[in-house]
Amino acid sequence: MNPKPLLTIAFILILLFLPGTSIAGDEKARKASTLTFYLENDTIFDTDRYYTSGMKISWFSRDLSNYSDIVTLSLLQRFIEQLPLINDPGDQRTVSVSFGQNMYTPKDMERTDLIVDDRPYAGVTYLGLGLHSRNLRKMDTLELDIGIVGRHSYAEDCQTEFHRWIGSEKANGWENQLHDEPILNLYYERKWKTLQIINSEGFGFDCVPHAGLAAGNAYIGANLGSQVRFGWNIPNDFGTYPISPGSDSSSPLDDTDPRFFRLFHRIGLHLFFGVDGKAVARNILLDGNTFRDSHSVDKEYFVADFIGGIGLIIHQVKITYSHVYRTKEFKTQKDEQQFGAISASFTF
Repeated sequence: MNPKPLLTIAFILILLFLPGTSIAGDEKARKASTLTFYLENDTIFDTDRYYTSGMKISWFSRDLSNYSDIVTLSLLQRFIEQLPLINDPGDQRTVSVSFGQNMYTPKDMERTDLIVDDRPYAGVTYLGLGLHSRNLRKMDTLELDIGIVGRHSYAEDCQTEFHRWIGSEKANGWENQLHDEPILNLYYERKWKTLQIINSEGFGFDCVPHAGLAAGNAYIGANLGSQVRFGWNIPNDFGTYPISPGSDSSSPLDDTDPRFFRLFHRIGLHLFFGVDGKAVARNILLDGNTFRDSHSVDKEYFVADFIGGIGLIIHQVKITYSHVYRTKEFKTQKDEQQFGAISASFTF
């Protein structure tokens, strides 16, 4: 038997499972910042329930030679530089700042009384501060979220105004929402690249697994998942994700990203599919307030998101649309959740 075909197949498989590399430079990417807008809503599926809307805006910095480029307090700088995972020598070091709001309602929004077996009314408004360390193979993110759950998240006001604007019925049960509670949550997530073919203009493919941990009074849990992308001139970043801590992954990694191609070559189109499984120990939005009695439901300890979408690169803009299918989050939930997610990133 001729061994050459078997050796050729083995060599191809080895190349596929090695992390992607690039001989191109990264001067432009290191000097670039990225601004991303997120919008998620279930209206596209003619529903208005559970996780009903989310909005977020994030700024992802250029590469910093060290954190003193943006952190002026020497004590804080020394503390950051002692943190594990985000200070690997040779990695790009970046920071991010995000601001967002999510809102949650029960299935029946006509009732004014407390619906004991349905999801609590809740809103959360937060500021996210992220530290990131990344190279061609992996990206580590440490994010601190500071915010508020309850009436002064102003989710009720935003939903009421939005419903008035689109001519939709008002939700009547916000008087039963969770009480005001400050939130402080820390998140860590790692993404890494495998099966990467993305070294030049043309067809590309990659797989980006991820894993994370979270701790705080808002959410305690862990997640594990992966995303697969393929298409023409796919971006050399770490993927597209629904709104969550660590979701700011759309900043170009190096100059092989199509956003840095020659002027009339900055067009790309790709499809992506992913899954994210969560093990949930605490979720204030379902378990209720930490220090006060409030509406709560029995949560599911394991939840999964299944994601499919399309991404478009035009010049320095990346636009994506995702369809998210989420399994039941609490025991008495009548059916699963579906919502649409749009993001638009501008690299400058």
